[in-house]
Amino acid sequence: MLFKWKDEFNTGIDEIDLQHRKLFELGSEIYVLATLKDGLDHYDEIIKILDELKNYAVYHFDFEEKYMSSKNFSYLDEHKKLHSAFIDKISSIESKDVDDKQKTVLLQLLDFTANWIGNHILKEDFKYKDL
Repeated sequence: MLFKWKDEFNTGIDEIDLQHRKLFELGSEIYVLATLKDGLDHYDEIIKILDELKNYAVYHFDFEEKYMSSKNFSYLDEHKKLHSAFIDKISSIESKDVDDKQKTVLLQLLDFTANWIGNHILKEDFKYKDL
């Protein structure tokens, strides 16, 4: 499974680690939808998970940025740009595409989120973990 939490993802900042785990849970929901082979229309579930992922990411990024600001993290502006790019990517998924190409949209979303979340935590978030 792509979205399995491992101890190596722990930043040591309890609230942020809990929030990261929630992002992994949302990723797991995307995985489940992407791997279904039931031939049914899952438009509503896909739109729901997109909204949930976007809204939770906004919440998490805001929390994380406030934390970094309180610690005078020197790469805050660059980090904010990465967060904005994630939100922009999720927001760019059109409901028409979800309706017309459900499996393609889900697989692209799965690939994007799996790569982004894991890499972001291990490469970018670990820069502030010892502040």
